[in-house]
Amino acid sequence: MDYGQLLRDARAAAFVQQGRGRSADYIPALAEADPSAFGMALATVEGVVHGVGQWEKPFSVQSVAKVFALALALAEGGDRLWRGVGREPSGNPFNSLVQLESEQGIPRNPFINAGALVVTDRLLELTGDAAGAVRNFLRSESGNPAVGTDDSVAESEARHGHRNAALAHFMASFGSLRNPVDSVLAHYYAHCAIAASCKDLALAGLFLARHGIRVDGSRLLSRSEAKRVNAVMLTCGTYDAAGDFAFRVGLPGKSGVGGGVLAVLPGRGAVCVWSPGLDAAGNSVLGVAALDALTTATGWSVF
Repeated sequence: MDYGQLLRDARAAAFVQQGRGRSADYIPALAEADPSAFGMALATVEGVVHGVGQWEKPFSVQSVAKVFALALALAEGGDRLWRGVGREPSGNPFNSLVQLESEQGIPRNPFINAGALVVTDRLLELTGDAAGAVRNFLRSESGNPAVGTDDSVAESEARHGHRNAALAHFMASFGSLRNPVDSVLAHYYAHCAIAASCKDLALAGLFLARHGIRVDGSRLLSRSEAKRVNAVMLTCGTYDAAGDFAFRVGLPGKSGVGGGVLAVLPGRGAVCVWSPGLDAAGNSVLGVAALDALTTATGWSVF
């Protein structure tokens, strides 16, 4: 199969949507990103990577990091994590406070901001360094020691993260966080501000395509745990547009407001697309369109 041609065709199909998205302007450090920039990488389970466009250019991974934080928290602490965070779509924006009060401070899922703060809190408790655990995992799985936090982005998020701070303090009032709020927020911003490329993220996501097996052959998650992470990605990974993503793309996926989208092809590989122009839900317009074109052309879908 000519993977390079598939990626070039997906890019061409996506660029029909060019000009429709806007960069994330509520985080000043991301606001100046070119919404028409584009990169796409596909890594096979054998570890071979194919790319098109700016596929080796680092970008701010933002909420894509939540996949790796969740997997590491499950690997370290097991199913106890699910006592503090749900597994249901929220139906609300990713930074909404609406459901927390009626649901006693338990976030709907680990990929909305409230849920990711709980996951970060648990990973911090388990490892002592939640952001470092995510960063080191990405370095190991991608083979790129340069992967690291962009401090300017983390600082920008912290200065303008009033909504995240409100979420954290509100959950702390219910006893949902075990560490000091300021520590949880600092680690959350640090792993969201990691800079990595499409190539790095596609390689790092292969453990989910391999049903929990890392690049060195060791097992991070059981086959059942990997299945469950993929399932939550499918139902909750693209904010309140997860239904549309499943309808169009048909793969487990996780997006971030930096413009990245990581999708898993179970048993086959992982794909990461980056383009900073976002739709109203916070998902990359060109990224989702490219994945739609790829799965339509190949039939690679979980359905």
